[in-house]
Amino acid sequence: MEELVRTNDPVLISFLESILEEAGIKHFVADGNMSILEGSLAMIPRRVLVDGDQLQKARRLVCDAGLEHELRPERGQA
Repeated sequence: MEELVRTNDPVLISFLESILEEAGIKHFVADGNMSILEGSLAMIPRRVLVDGDQLQKARRLVCDAGLEHELRPERGQA
């Protein structure tokens, strides 16, 4: 799986899950349990991961939603 977004914003994660599910893109939110364990300090961001073969489609959806600034850089880019 490839990392699409890394954030502490639960509203953003919920929105991303919604648009990914609607588009039929399999995804996984990693580090959710770690975020809960740390309390409300928001030091450990959650990562939204998608299948590698769906990454470009997922990135387009995020851009179409006006959230391109939330995307993780693509491999090979800084």
